[in-house]
Amino acid sequence: MTAFWRLAVRDEFSAAHALRGYGGKCEGLHGHNFAVELTVEGSGLAADTGMLLDFSILKSLLKEILAGLDHRVLNETPPFDALNPSSENLARHVWRAAAERLATHPGSRAGAVRLHSVSVAEKGAQNATYMEMPETAEPRP
Repeated sequence: MTAFWRLAVRDEFSAAHALRGYGGKCEGLHGHNFAVELTVEGSGLAADTGMLLDFSILKSLLKEILAGLDHRVLNETPPFDALNPSSENLARHVWRAAAERLATHPGSRAGAVRLHSVSVAEKGAQNATYMEMPETAEPRP
């Protein structure tokens, strides 16, 4: 049996968007307080700290990414000026930005910690989750 840990941090940002091609009232400009959860995983703890990764690193990475979306009209903010600003596309955008930052952050224990998923919620009762896995990998539990 292989043991592993998952760590998650949450943050929020406020923004307006209009869903292109939606055909309903959400096609008009409206706003949300988007909730975002960033989850990483790994199978080994750092010998000196007994931690997978310092939560402060994850919180800082997520805050940096969301700062570029906060209090914006997403439809006017790249890449959503061309890409529909749906929760699904927001989750993928945050995932890719987090993966890039995690890979280069000096405290991220490169190779020992990998990005698991990003979830974006427009309301508390619903969210969209994005993750990427190698083609040969089994679905994650």
